[in-house]
Amino acid sequence: MAERKPIESWLTDMDGVLMHEGIPVPGADTFIKRLRESGKPFLVLTNNSIYPPRDLHARLARIGLDVPVDNIWTSALATAQFLDDQRPGGTAYVIGEAGLTTALHDIGYVLTDHDPDYVVLGETRTYSFEALTKAIRLINAGARFIATNPDETGPSAEGALPATGSVAALITKATGREPYFVGKPNPLMMRAGLNAIGAHSETSAMIGDRMDTDVLAGLEAGMETFLVLTGLTRSEEIELHPFRPSRVVDSIADLVELI
Repeated sequence: MAERKPIESWLTDMDGVLMHEGIPVPGADTFIKRLRESGKPFLVLTNNSIYPPRDLHARLARIGLDVPVDNIWTSALATAQFLDDQRPGGTAYVIGEAGLTTALHDIGYVLTDHDPDYVVLGETRTYSFEALTKAIRLINAGARFIATNPDETGPSAEGALPATGSVAALITKATGREPYFVGKPNPLMMRAGLNAIGAHSETSAMIGDRMDTDVLAGLEAGMETFLVLTGLTRSEEIELHPFRPSRVVDSIADLVELI
């Protein structure tokens, strides 16, 4: 195997890597500080589409992680960029929160329930039966079905919560139409993020806590991949997958020395 080039830019997942249930992972603050001091391009990624980057910046700052707004990349931003490339100035019926609606407004999309080009599904704290019924009927009438990410569950202090993937499955069952998922593990989200910071996959690394999204997305985008064991994946689960990360470490603190 050819030796990889030195890492010049970094992409890292947020939940399970930098923080866990709202608490910073030991060493995450040092990692971010070292990245900013190095001047190397980096992005903090999340498949969660609920919050705009400014809100995520504030949430991270409250726990001691100073990540600039421009260094935050969400599935909502990736979805908006994808739709802007596919059908500029289009229309969409959206199920989601401010992170998604703001991203779509910013690219000039009109949000409507009257004959939209797309039905766009993202996370929300309260999935409405009325909204889901409307989405099903619009898709049956010809709207294209887009989902921000395929995550079936999300974390909370009380346990797992249903996420976009689970709700998308409900809509698919009712319509027979599969959505196009923009977020991880779709390498589209990673490549768009790399383009946003002027980075190249052969000199970039992806850090994540999930084999099925973070590591897979990094692998398919051509990046070096690091799996941390501070999130959802246990070490004994790695061999259950037909692919492997470039390296497994206990936490992001073990990667500070590589910057």
